[in-house]
Amino acid sequence: MSTPDILSFLAKQLKPYRGRMETVDRLPERGRSHQEVLSLLEQLRQLEAGRWQTGYASGAVYHGGAEHTEFLSAAYKTQSQSNPLHPDIWPSAAKFEAEVVAMTARMLSGDAVRTHRRGDRVVGAVSTGGTESILLAMLAYRDWGREEKGIAQPEIVVPVTAHAAFEKAAHYFGLRLVRVPVAEDLRADVEAMRAAVNENTVVLVASAPSFPHGVIDPIEEIAALAGEHDIGCHVDACLGGFVLPWAERLGYPVPPFDFRVPGVTSISVDTHKYGFAAKGTSVVLYRSADLFHHQCYTAADWPGGLYVSSTLLGSRPGALIAAAWAALVATGEDGYMAAAKGILAAADRLKQGVREIPDLKVLGDPLFVVAIASDTLDIYQVMEQMAQRGWSLNGLHHPPAFHIALTRRHAEEGVVERFLSDLQASTDEVRRSPEVRTGMAPLYGMAAMAPGELVHGLLEAYIDVLYEV
Repeated sequence: MSTPDILSFLAKQLKPYRGRMETVDRLPERGRSHQEVLSLLEQLRQLEAGRWQTGYASGAVYHGGAEHTEFLSAAYKTQSQSNPLHPDIWPSAAKFEAEVVAMTARMLSGDAVRTHRRGDRVVGAVSTGGTESILLAMLAYRDWGREEKGIAQPEIVVPVTAHAAFEKAAHYFGLRLVRVPVAEDLRADVEAMRAAVNENTVVLVASAPSFPHGVIDPIEEIAALAGEHDIGCHVDACLGGFVLPWAERLGYPVPPFDFRVPGVTSISVDTHKYGFAAKGTSVVLYRSADLFHHQCYTAADWPGGLYVSSTLLGSRPGALIAAAWAALVATGEDGYMAAAKGILAAADRLKQGVREIPDLKVLGDPLFVVAIASDTLDIYQVMEQMAQRGWSLNGLHHPPAFHIALTRRHAEEGVVERFLSDLQASTDEVRRSPEVRTGMAPLYGMAAMAPGELVHGLLEAYIDVLYEV
């Protein structure tokens, strides 16, 4: 498939409303009625809701129940004008954020830090998502390394499976990113991390679980290594933070990953994933206020007055923080436990079913994010066949695979069985016609083999298509 063919295919996927709906590329001369605008929004909502509501999407919407969605919308409405930058006007915004941080910290064993070192307490902030939480943590370690240890060129050591947001943080903040391999079980190779540590290292990174394969890195060993060198250990629990505590209580094999581990100095966890909040909130937590302060920005001599900001943003949508608070309070421990039980049971059925399909295999030993690969078939063409059957799945590289992150939508009756039936049919189709490559399969295959410059160029072209009206 040539580059023009790829871009044409992407345009059809990303711009399905071209020619079907009016394009608004300039301000209307006369504003339209609220009813007309809301009618269009509702029309688009109905067109797009079906796939994720019926469980055809990997991740994306983690709760999605109609009653819960209406509840979040109502909570948002009560605080729609709130801005945490002005706590004198909206002290409720500060209350909601502090309590979201406190509830999340306690869920992740924040009380344990006081037993490790007197005076420590877990603190943090609500960000706009997992990427910002990771960016903030890496910024804090950069400045901590510079100010506390005199490290002029800070380095972060990450497994190759760590989220791309760590690479983004290194790019934004002038950090050197040191990638290390994973072991055969796809978990971080601790000895490779040990070999990568030097006098410039400020933090080691671990995932709970990793985005590609859903496996939990050996966090106790990584944190111990960080402790030996008096550096940070950040646990990216954006995916697992609101599942793993309940999975452990349900008897699943969850190794210690949170603040019970003495060397863990910070954690990122997404309230807008399995915390069932609306999109746009995450939490970044630190073992001590001293470390947290390196994330924050203050200006004392600006003509505009005193300025302080705890995250990358100044003004923030207080309504989203309020909705996150509402989600946590309304769901409660019993609600998260029940959700985890259903999701994990669905994942168990799905993993068993995949293992029974010839030519397919599950990578690693995941709990609820299941990566599927093959030694004999073009797994990207299998994913394309699944796409033709309505499934939106995540393609992976190194090794070639795709994954499905199970949510409450997949715990609904019959969804896993439909997935396995379609997967069997897709695998059979690829086995019958191994030479066929359609849809996104050639692009994924090329990305795995082509030079990095070519792939980056295609991704930039993807962005150009995305922002075309």
